[in-house]
Amino acid sequence: MAEVLGKACRDASNTSQSKPSDRFWLGRLAPSRIAAVSGRDNRLDRLEPCEIGFRFQPSGPPPWNLDLEAEFCLWQKGRDKTWRKIEPVSFRETFQIDGKKSLVQLAKDRFDEALQGLTNEIGLHCELRVTTEHTVEGKPILSVTLVNSSDPDDTGDVDPRFYEACLRLHGFSGDPFSLEALEDAFRYDRTVAAYGINCGVVLEGGALCTEDAPTVQKMRPNYWGAPGGPPDMSFASLAQDPVAPAQALADAHRDWGTGAWSQERLEARGRSEQWTPEMQHAAKRGADQFWEEQERIRSGVRCLREDPHLNHAFRMMSEAMSIIGSRRGYNRWRPFQFGFLLANIGCIANPSEEANIADIVWFATGGGKTETYLGLLITAAFYDRLRGKAAGITAWSRFPLRLLSLQQMQRFADAMAAAELVRRRENIVGYPFSIGFLVGDGATPNRIRRPEQDRNSKYDPDDPTLGNRFRMLKSCPFCGSERIKVRFDTASWTLQHRCSNDSCGWPERGLPFHIVDEEVFRFLPTIVVGTLDKAASIGMQQAMRGLVGAPRGLCSCPNHGFTYNPNSSARAGCLVPECTGEPKSLPFPGEYFPPSFRLQDELHLLRDSLGAVDGHYEAVLDGLQEELTGKRAKILASSATLSGYEKQCRVLYRRAARVFPQPGPSPQEGFWSTPSSHAMRRFVALAPRGATIEFAVDRLVAELQIAIRRLTANPGSLCEEIGIDPGYADFLLSQYGTTTVYGSTLRDLDAVSRSSTTQLVGVEGPVNSVSLTGRTQFDEVARTLDSLEKLDEGKPFEERIHLITASSMMSHGVDVDRLNVMIVLGLPLTTAEFIQATARVGRKWPALVLVVHKMGRERDAGVFRSFPKFVEQGDRFVEPIPITSRSRRVLERTIPGLEMARLLHVHAPTFEGRFTTVKAVQHSLEVGEVEVQAEIDALIRYLEFDPASESEHIEDISDALDRYFGRLGSPSMRPIDWFGAVWSPKPMNSLRDVEEQVTVHLKRDA
Repeated sequence: MAEVLGKACRDASNTSQSKPSDRFWLGRLAPSRIAAVSGRDNRLDRLEPCEIGFRFQPSGPPPWNLDLEAEFCLWQKGRDKTWRKIEPVSFRETFQIDGKKSLVQLAKDRFDEALQGLTNEIGLHCELRVTTEHTVEGKPILSVTLVNSSDPDDTGDVDPRFYEACLRLHGFSGDPFSLEALEDAFRYDRTVAAYGINCGVVLEGGALCTEDAPTVQKMRPNYWGAPGGPPDMSFASLAQDPVAPAQALADAHRDWGTGAWSQERLEARGRSEQWTPEMQHAAKRGADQFWEEQERIRSGVRCLREDPHLNHAFRMMSEAMSIIGSRRGYNRWRPFQFGFLLANIGCIANPSEEANIADIVWFATGGGKTETYLGLLITAAFYDRLRGKAAGITAWSRFPLRLLSLQQMQRFADAMAAAELVRRRENIVGYPFSIGFLVGDGATPNRIRRPEQDRNSKYDPDDPTLGNRFRMLKSCPFCGSERIKVRFDTASWTLQHRCSNDSCGWPERGLPFHIVDEEVFRFLPTIVVGTLDKAASIGMQQAMRGLVGAPRGLCSCPNHGFTYNPNSSARAGCLVPECTGEPKSLPFPGEYFPPSFRLQDELHLLRDSLGAVDGHYEAVLDGLQEELTGKRAKILASSATLSGYEKQCRVLYRRAARVFPQPGPSPQEGFWSTPSSHAMRRFVALAPRGATIEFAVDRLVAELQIAIRRLTANPGSLCEEIGIDPGYADFLLSQYGTTTVYGSTLRDLDAVSRSSTTQLVGVEGPVNSVSLTGRTQFDEVARTLDSLEKLDEGKPFEERIHLITASSMMSHGVDVDRLNVMIVLGLPLTTAEFIQATARVGRKWPALVLVVHKMGRERDAGVFRSFPKFVEQGDRFVEPIPITSRSRRVLERTIPGLEMARLLHVHAPTFEGRFTTVKAVQHSLEVGEVEVQAEIDALIRYLEFDPASESEHIEDISDALDRYFGRLGSPSMRPIDWFGAVWSPKPMNSLRDVEEQVTVHLKRDA
């Protein structure tokens, strides 16, 4: 890092063939006249500053003695046109400031004398400035700066800019500032010693110093914070007896809390840290939440001890996790994972008691949240089989991004395969455990038909390229082999992933993995994984009924699966085209079918209009499931923030919210985790001076690649230079040879990609670049991740991936241990995105994160001035989730889909024939099977609108349904067949379908 950043402000040889201002973009000060020409625009001052310094609150009254030291360098061009660095200008003196003047200019003559003696150049000037101001309470604040007050002549032989500039205040004594962006909190210290002015600031040996690159180190967590060691949480032990380790964990949790959360301990801290009454109340609430967590864990222990089915399911889950862990290199739970399972296991056996609470797991990215969820879901799946649910969905897991992570998909498939091996070994009755991938067109097919079966079909089963386009598994979830082929099987009408490894433990032809929407509906896999957008299909697709209730029947033809309502292409409701079978009765009670759980990954992304729309669809999912089966699904979620989660869950799910694990009394003290002495990520803030952010990023990429290529050319020399055994050279090359540039806009990322092929000065050989953005095709993402994980199958460095340009699609679920260097091109729009994006690096080995701020933006500039606190307490900077359920505009767009869902899933199954026609619905109205007022009341009940405060919303629902059902009988509707076409506006196809669609016509030249 030192070498890379050093090149941004100096040259080791002290000479340069090009002008220094064309090369160096850190540590430099422009002449003040340049800023004066700009009209003293603060934004432009940040881009090309003429001063650096610090702002602080002095201790005690004036006068104040300031022991100041300043240093900078100049560059001069010789007769041979070579630029050379002149010896540094260095100055140190103590000044007394009485505070009577608001502005004091110091040492100008001393600096002018030194500058004249070095260069004989007229017009170079420098000074120290001390500005005094006062807070509202009258507290004095001093701003001390080193100022380049030179004339702006930039054509002579001396560059008027100052380079490698720094300022120090020795013997610093000051009262800290409290960050205004953060509230007082008993857990955190929100004070800073001083603020930097156009730079960072750091306290070193009692001196306050400016720094060009504010740096903060985040340490890897220890996953145990109590005295002594954790209980035995190995999968092998839990497969034999989970009760004893669970009891030991509960006891350790209780004993630790008795000390850490005691009233005496909190009162002592309150006195020493001068807590406000609000902080004292928050600390008491924190203690209460800890003991609530303790009771939940103990309740889980009781469930394991008293419920034999749950105990058996948990032991089988532990066996499955042992199979998964043996492939991935772990053999036990971390304490917080085991604790989460105990705290939530009761919702499996007693779903009605827990359904009104949304449980959120909040833990550092990379801690193992996905595996934690999977442990709970596998337990629930086994419990379902033991209680008689032989098929059907146990959990529906949704991701908010349109491009679902293939790595997450593989994790879910591996988990279900391991569970299936255990199920067969234990002779547990029921259908095989399976996975469904519910994403839809653009990633996977909605349906597959021959052209003669459907002239609008996009996917022909006889197309020989069909399988190659839709391989979603990297490896076989049963044996780990990568010999996966995708073939269409006409007998079962399924698009199958097949393992060609002869020793694979799966005995059947196609793996239990379904990626076509209709297959998901036909087979109702144990866990359905997909994108959040697909929830809108509940109002468009009658076969979605299997996600809220029971299907209509089971097809008599082998391997055709479950049936639904008849339609024009499915006479008996079977989704296999041209099926001649008849529906049989269901193999077990219908109320067993719907999911026990709905999971929401990255809850914090459900915001604004997306969150508001999803809240309405979550209401209809709950309402339908409760109406059809008498119970609602349990909501589980993960989030990057605790900011506003209670309100968000009320809006989205109409449930109270609960978090696990509860944070400890301070960042350094916790039961579930504490900071270790091992580095995880080093964050460095950079503010380019006199250069574009594109230039700065190009130079960083170039210097990083130059440094890593030095390692390939002469590993012994470089390893000796940095003090590392040369035997680790190949390891360093593999772990740090790929640079990721993360940006918020495609335009910025495109510029980086172009530069990698044309403008990386000094880099020998090609820079191989790939892109991971929302427009990257699914198969290309898979190839890129595969190449990164395999190190390009042992290819030489010159043929590997050197540069990744990535957008927000990478910030969720991309887990590659080899990604350990990241450049963040401008702060992401939200703090949550910053946290998630930077968590993609340093997952196993220490990482470097270079954050290049766009200083023209107020937010970037504000974060830069307190960057260490921003990183250390990032979760507290996460913005509250903007979300509301009261938008009438959103309601206008969702009403058609909500009512369509009722017609499709409540009324259609009771209709003898095809229900989805205008004529059929009109008939149901006439005979009283559908009543308009009952439909209005149902939607109001689902959405829980209050007649007193939300009467306008209720009127909107009433008016919309009156218009719709009134139009059904209109003569103008007679030519229309499908009853959904009567709506205006039309039902939503996607949850992101909030704004009206505009048709764009392209005019062609004649």
